[in-house]
Amino acid sequence: PLDRKQAPQANEDAVLLAHPEAHLFSVMRQIPEEGIHQIEADTYASPKSLQAALTGIGGAMAAVDDVFSGAADNVFVACRPPGHHAEKQTAMGFCLFNNVAIAARHAQKVHGVERVAIVDWDVHHGNGTQDIFWDDQNVLFCSTHQMPLYPGSGAKNETGAHNTIVNAPLSANDGSDHFREAFRSRVLKAVDDFSPDLILVSAGFDAHHRDPLAQINL
Repeated sequence: PLDRKQAPQANEDAVLLAHPEAHLFSVMRQIPEEGIHQIEADTYASPKSLQAALTGIGGAMAAVDDVFSGAADNVFVACRPPGHHAEKQTAMGFCLFNNVAIAARHAQKVHGVERVAIVDWDVHHGNGTQDIFWDDQNVLFCSTHQMPLYPGSGAKNETGAHNTIVNAPLSANDGSDHFREAFRSRVLKAVDDFSPDLILVSAGFDAHHRDPLAQINL
């Protein structure tokens, strides 16, 4: 059975698990008291945006806690704003903070996890998660995505400082067979070889054939 829970709101300090203080303060300064503020080309904030972002983070952290406490075998977190475009010091692509990166760091800090694998199957590359973990040998980041497409990163030769970045780019009009092959040949093999203690998924659903913003035909 599905056990629904309201996501708790994280403290602002949780942001610092994956972002510098300067980034947190930069976002906080751009939250308007009323109306809409444009942070960058695709990223906007309204008066409750910080609250929403912290609740998304809180949900991701609570999900990790529930798995390690034995309260659940697995957890799905439905939240907005998303996170995977938020780089270490940059809000972009609808994302203020990187939820999955913060969840990974929380697992390491609180639950003693050593190795975390993050699998990202959004139609857009998770440039923010890649940026945060580029130099980290204990976090594996794997991504399937359309190329060329926003944000322009995600080539196969982007492998990180310790070969823990694994990109499996797809071409426009690729369908489910291509997607499965990318998973079998690159993503699942990398995860098996890495032997993670925890797997986190950035679950983007815009590779569906009816999504109007890209051309992957799942």
